[in-house]
Amino acid sequence: MQFETNRLLIREFISEDVEQVHEYASDPAVAKYMIWGPNSLKDTRSYIRLTLDMQQQEPRQGFEYAVVLKQENVLVGGCGIHISGEGQGEIGYCYNRLYWGQGIASEAAAALLEWGFNDLNLHRIYATCRPENTGSARVMHRIGMLYEGHLREHMRHKGKWLDSYQYSILKDEYMAARG
Repeated sequence: MQFETNRLLIREFISEDVEQVHEYASDPAVAKYMIWGPNSLKDTRSYIRLTLDMQQQEPRQGFEYAVVLKQENVLVGGCGIHISGEGQGEIGYCYNRLYWGQGIASEAAAALLEWGFNDLNLHRIYATCRPENTGSARVMHRIGMLYEGHLREHMRHKGKWLDSYQYSILKDEYMAARG
C-alpha cells in the first residue's frame, strides 16, 4: 500500500530503510516527546521488523509508513494509523528534525485522514501529544482535529508520569470540511 501527496510518497517500510530511520530515531531531540528512544541501532532494527510483521497481519490493525520526499527520494520520517476499536483509529508521526517546520507532518497526516475515512471506513480518528509538543498540537489543529482534552498523568515512561493532549475528528466533520 502506498499513496502520494504533492510532495510526498507515503509507502510501506522496507528493510533497507533502517539507516535513514535510525538517523532520526536516534536523535534525542526527536525522541523527546515520544514514548520510545532515543533508539539504539538494535531498537531501530526491531522497529523495522515490527513494521514488516504488521504488513503480514490479517486483518491488518497497524499501518506504519515511511514518508519520502518524492523529488529528492529521501526518507524524512514516518507516520501511521492503528485501528484501536471498531470504527476508530489513532494516527501518529515522527520526522527527522532537519525537516521540521516545512509542513511535511501536516501534509502526511492529512493524507492519513483521507485514507482512514475513505479506505478504512473509520468513524473517528484521534491522536495525542505531550502538552509541551506544540508542533504536534499545531499539526492536529491544522488538519481539522478538535482538542478533546488533557489526559493527566495517564502513562508512565522514562521514569515519570506523563500527560497528553488528545485531539480527534469524526468522519462527518471531515467530509463536511471537504465540501
